[in-house]
Amino acid sequence: MLASTNASWCALALVALISSRESGVEAFAPTTARSFARSTTHLRMVKKVFIDGEAGTTGLQVRSRLADRTDLEIISPPNDLRKDEATRKQFINEADAVILCLPDAASIEAATWVESDNDRTVLIDASTAFRVDDTWDYGFPELSKEQREKLSKSKRISNPGCYPTGFIGLTRPLVDAGIIPEGTPLTVNAISGYSGGGKALMEIFETDDHEPWGAYGLSLTHKHLPEMAKYSNLGKTPIFQPQIATFDQGMVVSVPLHYAWLKPGTTGADMHAALCEYYKDSTFIKVMPLGEDAVKEAGLFERGAFLRPDTLKNTNKMELFVFANDEVGTAVLCARLDNLGKGASGAAVQNLNIALGIDETTGLMD
Repeated sequence: MLASTNASWCALALVALISSRESGVEAFAPTTARSFARSTTHLRMVKKVFIDGEAGTTGLQVRSRLADRTDLEIISPPNDLRKDEATRKQFINEADAVILCLPDAASIEAATWVESDNDRTVLIDASTAFRVDDTWDYGFPELSKEQREKLSKSKRISNPGCYPTGFIGLTRPLVDAGIIPEGTPLTVNAISGYSGGGKALMEIFETDDHEPWGAYGLSLTHKHLPEMAKYSNLGKTPIFQPQIATFDQGMVVSVPLHYAWLKPGTTGADMHAALCEYYKDSTFIKVMPLGEDAVKEAGLFERGAFLRPDTLKNTNKMELFVFANDEVGTAVLCARLDNLGKGASGAAVQNLNIALGIDETTGLMD
């Protein structure tokens, strides 16, 4: 009898609450009913997220960034079923959003597992598999005014690479402003922490038997080149010289320029102003003071001389620098970011937030 009475009261209270909301007087609903309604609303708002490949370098970072979120529920299979195809398919279709932290081939396969009648699940892929695929949206919200809007409606998002994030972040605004002409043959020199090579390279560098520095990609066919050419709007593949050294996270991406390549009359101040205008409303991308002296005065050099690559470790920030010599007619553009932050897991979380209609800074402001 008591259970029946309680059930009836709950039903009546819920009806009363709905009526009171409709009449704009929710405050007069019974306290217990108001609490019940808030809790059920909260449960409806919590989104399920599946990280496919959560044991890898990027997956672990994404999970860490989401671990304390109350607006999201991370769903994970038992350890012994993490690689089971049927289980992964089930989790992909149960989730509101899936972050694929897998090798290219595995990401391509997993993307086919979304059921044909599932128009709800958002896929965010951290591999290179879909970055220049026009059926996917490139996950660089700051790329243009339209890009963030695209991502807010997208169900297929390709996360940018770490090096391209720096290169595109520096060059796209200058190409769009007409300062760097389309088709200009650029060079990009970059140094990254060894974590960019994944667990295998991390294991090497975390022992005593490793080189102090290494250049690679000397076949000049690095997998990041297509997205660099496409999303910079250059339409020209740059010469890319990546390097790693004995620090775990962080990177500096540098693009040297001769003024002879640029719009006639361009100065360092023009390039700096174009970047400032492009990113004036950005939360995560900031343009630093113009020139070596101003950067030094702002205390942004290590020991007053060195642009340290790991300063932004564990953040989703990127800093852009313009070092110019108008008299000589040369400049070097530099981007500093965390290869596992804005270059990987931070960007994935930012894209996740945007796609799910959540404030894009949520969980990223540490």
